[in-house]
Amino acid sequence: QVHLVESGGGLVPPGGSLTLSCASSGGTFTDYAIGWFRQAPGKEREGVSCISSLDGSTCYTDSVKGRFTISRDVAKNIVYLQMNTLKPEDTALYYCAAERLSAWHLDYGLHPKWYDYWGQGTQVTVSS
Repeated sequence: QVHLVESGGGLVPPGGSLTLSCASSGGTFTDYAIGWFRQAPGKEREGVSCISSLDGSTCYTDSVKGRFTISRDVAKNIVYLQMNTLKPEDTALYYCAAERLSAWHLDYGLHPKWYDYWGQGTQVTVSS
C-alpha cells in the first residue's frame, strides 16, 4: 500500500513561486504514476499535472502549462510540482495521488477517479 505525504504549501503573493513535494513510501516508486490535484472551496477536485515515475512522461491541465513543472526524483521517491507565476486562482488545497502504472494511462492522468491512493493535502494560498 502506497503512503503519500505532501509538503511545501504556504502563502505567496501573486507572481510568486512555490515547490510542492509528494513523498511516497510503501511501494516500488517506479511502479506508480503520480498526479497532482487541487480543490478550492465550493469547487470540484481538478487535475493539475501527472507523471509516470517509470519513464517521466507528463501531463498538465491547460491553465498551468508554462507555469508549473512536474518532476520526479527516483532515488528519493519524491515527486515535485514547481509552481511559478502563481495567480490568486491557483489558491486551493493541493493533493498528490498515486496509481499503479498497470492501471493507468497518460490520457486519463488528470482524472481523480483513476487514482487509488491519496495524500492529506497541502494548502496553497496566493494573495497579496
